[in-house]
Amino acid sequence: MTPGVDDYGFTRLGLVVPKRFAKRAVTRTLVKRQIRAAVLRCGASLPSADWVVRLRAPIDRLRFPSARSTLLAQALRAELDPLFARLAVVPGAAPC
Repeated sequence: MTPGVDDYGFTRLGLVVPKRFAKRAVTRTLVKRQIRAAVLRCGASLPSADWVVRLRAPIDRLRFPSARSTLLAQALRAELDPLFARLAVVPGAAPC
C-alpha cells in the first residue's frame, strides 16, 4: 500500500488487481470487494490519505479452484485486516 498526500480531508482508495495475477473477472471483483470491505471496517481509524492497494502475487488456482469461494474470501480477509490494522494510527478511533 502506498500513502499519498491528501488535500481533501478524507481517505481515497485506488485498487490495482492485474489480470495476470487473477485470471477470472469474478476473482478480480472478489479481491476488490474484500479490499473495500477492509477499508470500511478500518475506515475511521485510517489516516486521511490517498491509498493504492495492489495485488502483487498471483491467486493460486490449485488452492482456490472456485473463482468466488468463501475460502478465498477468508484468506484475503485474514491478510488484509492485519495490514490495515497496522496503518490505523488515528488516536481515539475504534480499532479495526
